[in-house]
Amino acid sequence: MSEIIISRNHGLTLKKAKQAAERIAAEMAEEFDIDYEWNGDRIDFSRTGVCGSIAVHKKHVEIHAKLGLMLMMLRSKIEHEIHRFCDENFGPQTGVLRR
Repeated sequence: MSEIIISRNHGLTLKKAKQAAERIAAEMAEEFDIDYEWNGDRIDFSRTGVCGSIAVHKKHVEIHAKLGLMLMMLRSKIEHEIHRFCDENFGPQTGVLRR
């Protein structure tokens, strides 16, 4: 199993950051047929071959995604899409931590 972990700073209020995370989850749901639900300040998402979460904090957001065997070959494309979603909803990369 391959794991993607992205942590990004944001300058939004917690409420606006949650709205941005909701937009990301809704776009992922539409584009990749992913199911998601809120659990406190975290969105958990899954579909066959991938599961993960978007945790919203006051000053940053953390995205974790675990890719199954079939999606491991698409890891770089999936990671690129996650960054694109973040750029569109949280603004350009600043204070990015990649692992």
